[in-house]
Amino acid sequence: MGTPEFAVESLKLLLENNYQVVAVITVPDKPSGRGLQMHQSALKKYAIEKGLNILQPEKLKDEFFLEQLKQLKADLQIVVAFRMLPEVVWNMPPLGTINLHGSLLPQYRGAAPINWSVINGEIKTGVTTFFLQQEIDTGKIIFQESIPITENNTAGEIHDSLMNVGAQLILKTVEAIEKGNYPQIDQALLIKENELIKNAPKIFKENFTIDWFKSVDEIHNQIRGLSPYPAAFTNFVSPEGKLFPLKIFRSKKEIASHHLPFASIITDSKSYIKIAVENGFIFIDELQVAGKKKMAVAEFLRGFQLKNEWKLN
Repeated sequence: MGTPEFAVESLKLLLENNYQVVAVITVPDKPSGRGLQMHQSALKKYAIEKGLNILQPEKLKDEFFLEQLKQLKADLQIVVAFRMLPEVVWNMPPLGTINLHGSLLPQYRGAAPINWSVINGEIKTGVTTFFLQQEIDTGKIIFQESIPITENNTAGEIHDSLMNVGAQLILKTVEAIEKGNYPQIDQALLIKENELIKNAPKIFKENFTIDWFKSVDEIHNQIRGLSPYPAAFTNFVSPEGKLFPLKIFRSKKEIASHHLPFASIITDSKSYIKIAVENGFIFIDELQVAGKKKMAVAEFLRGFQLKNEWKLN
């Protein structure tokens, strides 16, 4: 059960290791784009390629879907980036239902664990396999695998790393369940005394806009934590007050003391743009002005007459 590309790698690895996948369950096709053409999930596209049985229920409690699910007689259900399942679904197979989550649970329960791990400046994250139960992302942990987060890693880069590490962890978990030899660790046992549990709610529009009065670390982490999607948002403001909306995809930070106004721009108009912020500067490396393509800063400056008199808001 899954939807995006993140789920494809796990399915691929299970098939390559000769596991019998009796069905792939994904979201219904949806109209998208300017022409509102029907769009298939990444998991469905791969399942079609492999000739797999595909179910696309509108409602997971629908009686017809539940009967289809029973008829499959699956031993185990595997969830990777899908919807919240009702108990009647996750409790159906004899071996249970396992989920792959993109964090080291119990930290970062929720819909956007990769984004929030980067936004919050974590130096490591990982993936967890666990058995589903009633409350979201709280079930007993089977296995975990961690990876480092470097100073300039984007959420997109961490996503791709965890997609591959997660597929290997799914395979390890399924093999252990098949052999009947696997741990089930209560998440409460992993919470240290006075430890703050951070959540990972869905990213909303208010999370996109950059506040240039925050610290250099907070701004840099926000930019890379929202890259490549939905991307951190701001505006170039000309001396005349005209706004040019833009997204920033890559940045670097420089810790330094200065007396420049926050959100002011320093540029040679050829190769670099840096923004004065609290305790340092943000160097913009990759950006996209509304109506234009994404580009590196030097390419952008060749076609956009940015001067030091401009600012950001």
